[in-house]
Amino acid sequence: MSVLLSFPGMEALATQIVERTGNHAHPVDLHHFPDGETLVTLPEQLVDQDVAILATLHEPDPLALPLTFTASTAREFGARSVGLIAPYLAYMRQDQRFAPGQAVSAPIFARFLQESIDWLVTADPHLHRVHSLGELFEIPTRRVETAPLLAEWIKANVPDAVLLGPDGESRQWVAEVAQRAGRPFEVLEKVRSGDREVQVSVPQSEALLGGTPVILDDIASSGRTMIEAIARLADAGCSPPICVVIHAVFSGDAYNQILNAGAARIVTTNSIFHESNAISLAGPLSDAAAELTDNT
Repeated sequence: MSVLLSFPGMEALATQIVERTGNHAHPVDLHHFPDGETLVTLPEQLVDQDVAILATLHEPDPLALPLTFTASTAREFGARSVGLIAPYLAYMRQDQRFAPGQAVSAPIFARFLQESIDWLVTADPHLHRVHSLGELFEIPTRRVETAPLLAEWIKANVPDAVLLGPDGESRQWVAEVAQRAGRPFEVLEKVRSGDREVQVSVPQSEALLGGTPVILDDIASSGRTMIEAIARLADAGCSPPICVVIHAVFSGDAYNQILNAGAARIVTTNSIFHESNAISLAGPLSDAAAELTDNT
């Protein structure tokens, strides 16, 4: 990429990316009118430039149209190619119809995005029955894996860590992080009975009593899973855990609720800007974007 167009809230990550790449970064100005419409303003000097739009999509509905306007306007100003770096990619959860009449939003959103962009980079998307981005997108995509970064942070900051996965879906990547960090792990069983109702099993690993529990999760939204896991660790006599999360969604007061439940610390990547950000994705995101730009 040669020009990075950064959406509001992405300034810190944009700075880290351009420090690595030497490219130019410009903010995307979004002016919101009282009637709910948005006016997008870009720099006009984009002729023959490879453009990457940096926009995380944890609140996708207000950003979807401005994202399309940005990509289209960049092409109008002469951009040679336009890609999207979306550290958090929304609408991947609904990949099938769970009840009559529901929209299957994952492929619909994928089609919507690829109408405007030439390539996509994201970090560990929340995929379930879809096993790769290539099943949804026809444009080139790259999935940045966060496991090496999480393991590096844990090795440097929690040398006695015992990793804990909150549910069976987390087993594969928690095992990978544990292997990379050289630490033991356990995976709990989770039963969800609603958006905010979760039950988690009591941990069994004796290693948890002698080390620092580190709860790993890909997304912290309502926080109920982590709060339940923290309670079960307390029941087992473990020390207060450190919670390490990829995507810091934290709806409502979830962040403070997790801390109040007994977490010693919450650490997240900067896929979504938050005060808990401590693990930067700038390196792998910029490397993946450069690879796709070169191949466009």
